[in-house]
Amino acid sequence: MRGSYFLVIQLDADGEIRTKGKVFQLREGHYVYVGSAMNSLEKRVGRHFKRDKKLHWHIDYLLRKARLLRAYLIPSEERLEERLSLEVSKYGEPVKDFGAGDVRVNTNLYLFEGEPDDALTEILKRLGLRWIKVKSLDEIIGSGEKNEVRARKG
Repeated sequence: MRGSYFLVIQLDADGEIRTKGKVFQLREGHYVYVGSAMNSLEKRVGRHFKRDKKLHWHIDYLLRKARLLRAYLIPSEERLEERLSLEVSKYGEPVKDFGAGDVRVNTNLYLFEGEPDDALTEILKRLGLRWIKVKSLDEIIGSGEKNEVRARKG
């Protein structure tokens, strides 16, 4: 499956995240990370749930200190990462220069005041996208279909 994803992350205390080339000062709270996997969405998201892995992307360094609470898999043949990141930026506070090296936005990580799920499902419904919400790749905790939006409008 191809597509994009949201990671919902909890950072329990203010802290410094050091990557290979940058240092980020992050506040305690809920974060949403926007990513894409145009080869294997399930494999990419599954990698994020693993604790023991080679550190490669900015998100890998954050997940060493934070908890990945759940993920939203958003199947699509279209590359939606940039568009989704722009939509999430309307709800969350951007963390400048975090994990957006291959898109035209300046971040893919956003801090939220509280739980971000209502905002995320609102974005997905408004864009007419379907999604699968998981606690791990073995535990699906919810889903949404793009036709739900059309049913409500009509």
